[in-house]
Amino acid sequence: MMQLSTKLTIRRRCLILLAGFTIALVLVIVFASRVVVHGSCSRLYSDVDRVPYNRVGLLLGTSPHLSNGRANDFFIHRIDAAAKLYFHNKIRFILATGANRQLSYNEPREMRRALLSRGVPDSVIILDYAGIRTFDSVVRSKEVFGLDSITIISQRFHNQRALFIARYKGITAIGFNAEDVDAYNGFKTMTREYFARVKVLLDVWFNAQPHFLGPKVAIVK
Repeated sequence: MMQLSTKLTIRRRCLILLAGFTIALVLVIVFASRVVVHGSCSRLYSDVDRVPYNRVGLLLGTSPHLSNGRANDFFIHRIDAAAKLYFHNKIRFILATGANRQLSYNEPREMRRALLSRGVPDSVIILDYAGIRTFDSVVRSKEVFGLDSITIISQRFHNQRALFIARYKGITAIGFNAEDVDAYNGFKTMTREYFARVKVLLDVWFNAQPHFLGPKVAIVK
């Protein structure tokens, strides 16, 4: 009887610890999300006629295809948004930034192909192959490409985090919201986003640096 009671006590304590950890994690995620979103609303645009002009649009990368081989709607909508900004004379250049992990996976190259297919001239597309993550892409736009003012192009939730990074790095930035993806198809991405917001706070607090910087690249075309 005493042994059974001891086991029940241990199990109860484990459940209490698990519940406490879960509550703490939820509170941290909620706090991080509020900090990241704070102040971004006035700098987000969905109407191309209302978005202010910036010389360069920073197009944030993602894979063109899902793990099942289907086309990635996040990718498609971002490309469409960048092309729309260009053809409405809201940006002059597109800095396409993304991961370049291996020969068979190259986000900037795929973004360039997609932009060209929509009629965007090759001469206005600049590729950043070291945009391993959003933090790197935004920081490199200033530290490598010398940009103090940019229009960030991605979905609204992603733009909020990117604008937070830009504000931290002293970049004057606005976000142009690409069309979003429905809740069913975007569930995994949105789940990752909540944890990414916690990570970006840690990046800021611990003064993280991009994986790669390298020589300056002036956009002077």
